[in-house]
Amino acid sequence: MLKNPISAFINVFGLAVAIGMCLVVYVFYSWDSSLDQFHEHKDEVFLATFFVNREGTEEQYGISPLPLGEMLQQDFPQVEEMCRVIDGGAIVKHEDNVFEESLRYVDPSFLKVFTFPLKWGRSTSLEDPNSIILSEEMAIKYFGNENPVGEQLLVKFTETTSKTFTISGVAKAFPDAHIISFNFLVNFQNLKTSRPNVDHSDWQEMAHATLIKVKDPEDMIAVRSGMDKYQKIQNKIEQDWAISSFEFISIADLHFRAGTIRNSISADYNGEARLGMPIIAIFMIVMASLNYINIAITSAAKRLKEIGLRKVIGANKRLVIFQFLTENIFMTFLALVAGVIMSITIFIPWMKNLSGDPLLFDPLDPFVWIFLLIVLLVTGFFSGIYPAFYISKFQPVQIFKGKAKFGQKNTATKVFLSLQLVITCAGITNAVIFTQNNTFQNERSWGYQHEGVIYSFVASKSAFDQLHNAMSQESGVQSLEGASHHLGSTAATQIVHHEEMEYEVAQLEVGKRYFETMKLELLEGQLFASEEANEIVVNETFVYNLVLQNPIGKQVKIDDRSVRIVGVVKDFHDQSFSYEIRPTFFSLANEENYRFLAIRASRGQVENVYHAMQKNWAALFPETPFNGRYQENVWGYFFEQLNSAQKFYRVIAFFTVLLASMGLYGLINLNVEGRIKEFSIRKVLGASVASIIQLLSKGYAGLILVAFVISVPVATYVLNIWLADFAFRTEIGVLVFVVALLGTLMVSLVTIGLQTARAALANPIKSMRYE
Repeated sequence: MLKNPISAFINVFGLAVAIGMCLVVYVFYSWDSSLDQFHEHKDEVFLATFFVNREGTEEQYGISPLPLGEMLQQDFPQVEEMCRVIDGGAIVKHEDNVFEESLRYVDPSFLKVFTFPLKWGRSTSLEDPNSIILSEEMAIKYFGNENPVGEQLLVKFTETTSKTFTISGVAKAFPDAHIISFNFLVNFQNLKTSRPNVDHSDWQEMAHATLIKVKDPEDMIAVRSGMDKYQKIQNKIEQDWAISSFEFISIADLHFRAGTIRNSISADYNGEARLGMPIIAIFMIVMASLNYINIAITSAAKRLKEIGLRKVIGANKRLVIFQFLTENIFMTFLALVAGVIMSITIFIPWMKNLSGDPLLFDPLDPFVWIFLLIVLLVTGFFSGIYPAFYISKFQPVQIFKGKAKFGQKNTATKVFLSLQLVITCAGITNAVIFTQNNTFQNERSWGYQHEGVIYSFVASKSAFDQLHNAMSQESGVQSLEGASHHLGSTAATQIVHHEEMEYEVAQLEVGKRYFETMKLELLEGQLFASEEANEIVVNETFVYNLVLQNPIGKQVKIDDRSVRIVGVVKDFHDQSFSYEIRPTFFSLANEENYRFLAIRASRGQVENVYHAMQKNWAALFPETPFNGRYQENVWGYFFEQLNSAQKFYRVIAFFTVLLASMGLYGLINLNVEGRIKEFSIRKVLGASVASIIQLLSKGYAGLILVAFVISVPVATYVLNIWLADFAFRTEIGVLVFVVALLGTLMVSLVTIGLQTARAALANPIKSMRYE
């Protein structure tokens, strides 16, 4: 290593980067696999889900009919505990602290089903309808570090409905690896306070989650076999939500299944990373190992006499193989040490900052050291086995006669180098398409003019009227209108019946001027011409899905009433671009149900109007937190994730190119050193510097072209898998691959040119004397 510092550095650094990335993958998987696994009864607690047929497709939902939980507990002795969860919003007030918060209405068994130990108070206090339990974060937010048990909180459910709760418990800080959590817990009976009309026996009412706890997971066999009864009850009452079947999923498995479950209490947002990160780590290991193989084969030319001498004095083939493998594992060990340091100090903090996940390297975790040992042995063996076997084949007689020469024209090195270039070209292609897709997502039209719009949620019609009157006086306001739902924020789900088919569609109840305010484009027909409730305006996807020819004037059935289509608007996005455009219809909202105020500001006046809304809000509702939002931020999280992914893949592409360049540099360096005499003789005979550079470069240019041809289908396959997560995505065009080819050529030729130029410019006399 000391005699060949460049080669040693390339090998150690390349392997260190690859091992560092492997450690990042391990840390990610360790965290991801531990999500919600801290619950003591995770294997005995099950979430009730059901399947519904929607246009020929079975959709799974994590919600459930409200009476289901109580009936399961009554009918099955195996069910020890039952817990329903319904989420709602409320304004929480303590002295001068007033915030809009999320509230969970739960049965008292919630803290028996889930393992959320209390820092202060008693978990059984949840049985008291007047008690409230806080998370530690909320306790600090309202009371600092003081014990708030016994203190009171005013919870304002609506403008006219409120209740004072006594704090009876504060949960300990949740483990980092959690998805299911809460801010405030109140007894399920309080649902009647916030929603007086709710009927707990109504099968049309849905709980956000129904969980049951059994003594043994095997008890679920009896529960599952008895679900036909509830399926028939539900389907008789609510035909639009006819259940095909029920399924129970344990808390231990819920996170990993949540990606396919709609409206789940949990979430699975790591599916792409769970698949992609190991692939990236494997590619890195392969790149670094190929570097080592190429350099080891080529550099062995300097060690031929050593090999021959060892064999003469008694070393057999097995000992030579053992020697080279041992050397390689030692070098891999150095790389492992460097890789762990790089991962802890650079890679993991970077990944943590990029993803927002609380990733942490735990040196006390025995499995991490077992994992690193496996990486060490596998990488050391994989990268060293071929050079060891190849080198051990040569006979001492051939070596000492000078007939054993290899490394300069070895076919294997060309194959391995081609594989590196394939990965490099694919990496550059991926980085280009990620950037292109990110640009596409950011520049794609939303189907309406979201720029210049601000909106606010209001708690009641009275509050709406006050804010509407105040904002209509502001000079920068171009138009404003109320609505019960708002684009990108809320929508109702309805079942439309047409020609004996059922379609799940979205509904937006809006005011007459909502289309003007949001700049939704009318394609045919008209907007609401009267106050009739049976008129609807639909989008293009609604017309397409229902196969409506000449849709204006057509009648469709929603629930038990018929409605008439009076207009068709251009398709728009009310969800991020990860989702297909939904069939949607607009209906005229009852003004008493207005809960959103949408405002379009005049050009250049958006900031002024937003601040004016803040000022008016503070004057009108001093005890209610400000609810104003910019429409362009309605999918802020989607674009943040998109930009983070782009940065991640650019960095991966950078390291891929770096490793390939270093491997190519090391390989050419050794080849050039082995041909110093040849280049010197060529110069003496009149060869120019350019001709010498061309001589060495043309062979590698051919390899690059071959690698490009191979990488095209590989990159296309990988990109199609990744882009499948986007309902709307950029196209993979020829230009992407042209850029990738030019990038690979440029990087490779610059690397080749620097090395060959050094040899070509060297003084022939010194080179001949050196030889």
